[in-house]
Amino acid sequence: MTVTRAFRLLVALTLALGLSACSYFSWLPWVGKKLPPLPELSRNDASLAWSASVGKSAGYLFVPSVNDKLVYAASYDGTIAALAEDGGHSVARIDARARISGGVGAADNFVAVASVKGEILAFDAAGRSLWQATVGGEVLAPPTVAAASVIIRTADGRIVSLNRADGKRRWVFQRAAPTLTLRTNAGVVVNRGTLYAGYPGGKMVAIEVESGKPVWEASLSQPRGATELERIADVSGLPVLDNSRVCAAVYQGRTGCLETLSGNVLWSREIASSDSVAVDEKNLYVTESGGAIYALDKTTGSTVWKQDKLAQQEPGAPMILKGRVVVGDSQGLVHVLSTENGDLIGRVATDGSRIVTLLSSADRAIAQTERGGVFAIALK
Repeated sequence: MTVTRAFRLLVALTLALGLSACSYFSWLPWVGKKLPPLPELSRNDASLAWSASVGKSAGYLFVPSVNDKLVYAASYDGTIAALAEDGGHSVARIDARARISGGVGAADNFVAVASVKGEILAFDAAGRSLWQATVGGEVLAPPTVAAASVIIRTADGRIVSLNRADGKRRWVFQRAAPTLTLRTNAGVVVNRGTLYAGYPGGKMVAIEVESGKPVWEASLSQPRGATELERIADVSGLPVLDNSRVCAAVYQGRTGCLETLSGNVLWSREIASSDSVAVDEKNLYVTESGGAIYALDKTTGSTVWKQDKLAQQEPGAPMILKGRVVVGDSQGLVHVLSTENGDLIGRVATDGSRIVTLLSSADRAIAQTERGGVFAIALK
């Protein structure tokens, strides 16, 4: 693990314990360390298509949403911007009239966000308030809109299902959590009436969306170590579905895939990560805690290639776009890698702050930064 990434995770733990991260770790010698030069590119397949600003994050991790040719992005001050997928111009601006703590969930003329007070605020696409509900806990993950439900993942690990029509509570799923966990903005993944979520202790769960009943619980990785800090083994990134498998990575643990029907582990590798993974037709891609990016055969887990030239940049979760791997880093750069061999084939600078989220929108990558910038990256 790179020292800066380790510092960031320690800060997350410190905040979870209610301590002052800045003062507690201000003595660490690597903070502000100058990074080595980036590798030169023989070609650049990436370019900036458009950019916009929605407001600062105030330390929260905001995730945008793409729906009906619009990109919805939120900021801490309560602004929800609807930007045209093509061109990035402002189509609508919603004032939530509350401080927002997470990203946006959007589907079919429906937009939902969470406030810092644990309130879920629902609007139509024109910004008219539909309902407001309280889930009784901090919400860092964006709401997941699934058919008749709005699924909320709270910071303490509860999963709450609300009725999409009126916000009334349908069910709550909760499991015991260890004393120390990572602070994460990962929500849930829904497919064919089942939702999948990662938990501390290397656990994955599958739950019926309609009833909230558990389908299975499985261990992708076991906690190890003598201390509570060493035994943190959280699935802190969003799981990824790939046909009959669900794949994820575990911080201080393993990366692997499980069967969606049974939860049986298909394979796992000793590659630890606090981020989400990505899959394409052949491979699974993961950024390990040390900063190296791996391509693994998604059937067997064997290594296809490894790219470690970006390790000092702290690359985040990979995504797949137009047959290439795209990752953002802590310096506000978006990098493009070949899926064939991991070669660096593109780079775009944003606003210099950490890329919080990357997602695909049509044929572009949408990045949101800590400073509230929204950037659309095009690939040749």
